[in-house]
Amino acid sequence: MGDIVIEHSGSPHYEALNLQNVTTSENDADLVRSYCGGFFPEGSTHEEKSTCTEALDRGFFEYGCSHYRRRCRIRAPCCDEMFDCRHCHNESKNNINIDQKLRHEIPRHKVERIICSLCNTEQEVRQVCINCGVCMGRYFCETCKLFDDDISKRQYHCSGCGICRIGGMENFFHCPKCRCCHSVLLRNSHPCVEGAMHHDCPVCFEYLFESINDVTVMPCGHTIHKNCLKEMQEHYQYACPLCCKSVCDMSKVWEKFDMEIAATPMPEPYQDKKVWILCNDCGITSEVQYHFVAQKCPCCKSYNTRQTRGG
Repeated sequence: MGDIVIEHSGSPHYEALNLQNVTTSENDADLVRSYCGGFFPEGSTHEEKSTCTEALDRGFFEYGCSHYRRRCRIRAPCCDEMFDCRHCHNESKNNINIDQKLRHEIPRHKVERIICSLCNTEQEVRQVCINCGVCMGRYFCETCKLFDDDISKRQYHCSGCGICRIGGMENFFHCPKCRCCHSVLLRNSHPCVEGAMHHDCPVCFEYLFESINDVTVMPCGHTIHKNCLKEMQEHYQYACPLCCKSVCDMSKVWEKFDMEIAATPMPEPYQDKKVWILCNDCGITSEVQYHFVAQKCPCCKSYNTRQTRGG
């Protein structure tokens, strides 16, 4: 199974930079100028450039919420209130304690106003504060209005998905049929399912494409929360809730079924009884010997079968 990790916002407008490693040599000054979006005027002195770098770095990792480290808050276009991030908004405005008629989620791409956490200046969405010159997020997505100082997540924007992801662009590829990103390890082997991520988790019913929890791809190609799959297996449920195919290698379990059936012969009236079965793993329909424990698929040797006729 392949894991999918999602960062829920948008595309990098600038390369994420580590300002702690920025020096003020002539080459680096050009880099910082590009990063600032023209924050220095032409002809700035070495001291002025150092001051600018210090201004950009003020408050680094001192602000934010449980979801992001960032130096700004957002003005929600839907309710005109301020929040640290869109997840904070959704937790506040879309929970069970809110009147159902008033529950809503923020349209993240429509955020137009942000508030600098250091000087409280409200302004249009941008990476560097127009008033105090602080960088409000080392990673910045202009499309999805995402700010984050924690660039160790290796955020990148996938234009196919339309959102930001974490884990490094080089480690993932976008599948246009699944309409989501998969690990490059699955490039030639992942089972393609139309819109694989664009549905609810079959266990907890949270919309997977916008979930903040890790998602994994089952061998059948369907997707599910990683923790939900783990919980299923802890309760001895090893079949996909959507298509019933096995979610892991069950060969050792099938060997135990073989031993159980061999040790439990059927009563004489049932020894010649035949039934038709459909194998959930390989999809083959077969006529097999009936046994009250389980019926084995003669094609793939799986016991993950269902009786369709006879009995």
